[in-house]
Amino acid sequence: MHRYIQKRLLPRYSSSLSTNPPSSADVVVIGGGSIGASTLYHLADMGVNAVLLEKDQMTAGTTWHSAGLLWRLRPSDIDIQLIDRTRTLAKSLENETGVSTGWVENGGLFIAVNHERLSEYQRLATLGKYFGIDSHVLSPAETKELYPLMNVSDLKGTLYSPGDGTIDPSGWVAALTKGAKMKGAQVFENTPVADILTENTPRGDKKVVGVQLKGGHIIRTNRVINAAGVWSNYIAKMVGKVIPLCAMHHAYVVTERIDGIQNMPNVRDHDASVYLKLQGDVLQVGGYEQDPIFWEKVENEFAFSLFDLDWDVFSTHINGAVNRVPIIEQTGVRSTVCGPESFTPDHKALLGEMQGVQGFFLGCGFNSAGIMLSGGSGQQLAQWVMHGRPSIDMFSYDIHRFHPLMLGNQRWNRERSHEAYAKNYSIVFPHDEPLAGRNIRLTPFHKSLEPYNCVYQTRHGFERPGYFADVKTQGKVAIKPYTYYGNYNHIPHQEDAYLKAIEDDNTFGWPKSHATVGGEVQACRNAVAVFDQSYFGKFILTGKDAPAAIEWICTNKMKGPGTTVYTLMCNAQGGTECDLTVSQIDDTTFYITAGGGSATHDWAWISSQLEHFPNTNLRDVTEDYGVLSIQGPRSRELLSQLTSRDLSNEAFPFSTHAMVTIANHTFRMLRLTFVGEIGYELHIPTEPCQEIYDLVMKTGANMGIRNAGYLAMDSLSVEKGYKHWHEDLRSDDTPVEAAMLFTCKLDKSFSGRDVIAAQKERGVAKKLICLTPDEDIPLKGNEAIWRNGECLGFIRRCAFGYTIGKSVGYGYVVRHDGQTITPKFLKEGAYEIETLNERRVPATLHMKCVFDPTNERVQGNY
Repeated sequence: MHRYIQKRLLPRYSSSLSTNPPSSADVVVIGGGSIGASTLYHLADMGVNAVLLEKDQMTAGTTWHSAGLLWRLRPSDIDIQLIDRTRTLAKSLENETGVSTGWVENGGLFIAVNHERLSEYQRLATLGKYFGIDSHVLSPAETKELYPLMNVSDLKGTLYSPGDGTIDPSGWVAALTKGAKMKGAQVFENTPVADILTENTPRGDKKVVGVQLKGGHIIRTNRVINAAGVWSNYIAKMVGKVIPLCAMHHAYVVTERIDGIQNMPNVRDHDASVYLKLQGDVLQVGGYEQDPIFWEKVENEFAFSLFDLDWDVFSTHINGAVNRVPIIEQTGVRSTVCGPESFTPDHKALLGEMQGVQGFFLGCGFNSAGIMLSGGSGQQLAQWVMHGRPSIDMFSYDIHRFHPLMLGNQRWNRERSHEAYAKNYSIVFPHDEPLAGRNIRLTPFHKSLEPYNCVYQTRHGFERPGYFADVKTQGKVAIKPYTYYGNYNHIPHQEDAYLKAIEDDNTFGWPKSHATVGGEVQACRNAVAVFDQSYFGKFILTGKDAPAAIEWICTNKMKGPGTTVYTLMCNAQGGTECDLTVSQIDDTTFYITAGGGSATHDWAWISSQLEHFPNTNLRDVTEDYGVLSIQGPRSRELLSQLTSRDLSNEAFPFSTHAMVTIANHTFRMLRLTFVGEIGYELHIPTEPCQEIYDLVMKTGANMGIRNAGYLAMDSLSVEKGYKHWHEDLRSDDTPVEAAMLFTCKLDKSFSGRDVIAAQKERGVAKKLICLTPDEDIPLKGNEAIWRNGECLGFIRRCAFGYTIGKSVGYGYVVRHDGQTITPKFLKEGAYEIETLNERRVPATLHMKCVFDPTNERVQGNY
């Protein structure tokens, strides 16, 4: 049950709105909350003829009851940039529009009651330095001085960010709405959408052609943005789609007046899962429960309404708040707010164009952070819609981070969303893995690997090997089925070896699996290792126009049937959209192998480029093949015992492929490596995969063969300087900046070629570099990079290099003066890596990869 809140009690922008919907528009935004209003504002700022439709009134649904907190320090550089745009806009809109956003800059205070939490905060502060965010790590005594009403007896320290603050949701939307209208946009309240009109494309997809309103009026448009929040699936169903979004109850209470609380910073006590927001002389108290409540049936006619607060669920927040600020126990509750919020399986918003429906974009699923992220997200979404891509890398928000099979899987969606909600305030560890929604997509080798005690990771819905645990020390670690409809705390921690293995690795120090992974690396470097890479995306491009298409999409040049080419794919701005391999089968057929986590993104990117090449067909064969990668000095010796195919360098050189027969099964084998050794990928039809695997392991038993997982592969590849898309390479990183020009053949035309050629000629102010710390420390990512006392970047990707005995980190350095970064500039710098706040470790620059820079081992020369 829910009760109705009188709209007249809500402050809102009441300037006259448009009354007659137009017959056409460049873009139609559906939803009048913070995301819809921000996107409309940014579209209008670009000069776009944009219309916003709200079925009730602006801010209805979830925005009106939002807390409006803004925390600048995040574990993601993308989040930091999005929030910075929100903060900048919140401070400037009043001068532009005359409407106050209610911005209050009272600062933010993060509470640490244990060493690991304080380390996390120090890491946030370190990353923040690159972005110019002022913050301070405070002792308990300094915290008490700043916040006299706080109990600091159990604290290890706090992180104070003076530039944090709060935004008034109604004022924020009102200012954005007026600003958008001043720039020519139109807003229509009490205007429900009845349907989205689509037509079929020549390739069998749909494309948006209009929006039909209740009553029958049609607005012709080719672009629609679904910013309907909790109700977004109502809109998605109009184009035959389901999006991974769950509605849950989310609550806070407002206290009575507290003497002495005025001007105090907002507080986040993550370990108590509670926040305290200052609102004049009272506090809002809220947080994330371990057992949140689903809104099972989302009511479409729900606007300015609330649920009754379940005190049994919410009481944990009161207990945490009282412990942190004891005066709250003696303070009454003025009001309660429990409303719907939308949550997603990975606690990230859903943005971008929906696969299979051209012109249908998402701007929803913000996990109760819509106000904080709306300024930047609206800006990026507007650019996405009008230019085909955002200006910064938004893959972590892109709907294509999910495989289509997962979008309609309600069990996976509910379990993962439940867990993500419950863990929202948990420490973000590099090797953490979700427990919910597991064992959905299994590779053909899954049953074969389980007896070897595989500790699985989940990526793109697949279970992939992380590492192989020692049974004697860790026991059997098979993933058990978890159900998240009961209390999150009821998971049997003491009896669950898989959970214990994950928790043992959840540290900013050396993980417990460190030595085990090192053994896998050693086997690959010295003997032979087997990797299950089946979760890689596998596509076949065919057709009369396929040769022209592949040359346009790829930066590298094809070398004819029987060859395999490593290549990038770039957007028109020269940014890297994909890195993958293309094996040419015949004159008009190409076999494309893409990274597993980016497979859906890569498929969508390739598909979008094929619009210009009608006589092509792209087919997804990911589920049809397993991929067994056999790598190491003895890999050729092993495979030569299983096939009559000549595997010598002359007959089967690097970057080639051929059909081979093993145990009467014929399949394609590629000579490739992602670890820096001689190696081969066996692309095997699913049915004989287990048979082939058993034969490989049996044959290699006397050669030191060992199963290896992706933690070992990360170490091996970072030593060799091989790049990972979305880590070293993102859609806003060009091949010139990433030192990947060797993949670009500038004597042909390809997407982004002119930008890349111009950058090669004039140079760039941003460069990817390799550093190793001069001390024996782990790197986890996001560490600040200092050159000659100036912070110029941060570590994007890192791992411990077991072969060289050092951590290896890659990150971009940027010259703030815009001048070109030359080899001389890089070599003359004295480098430091800031691992924790104000703890800088001298580091060594490497102009080439730290292992086998001449590629002798890749060629099989040992």
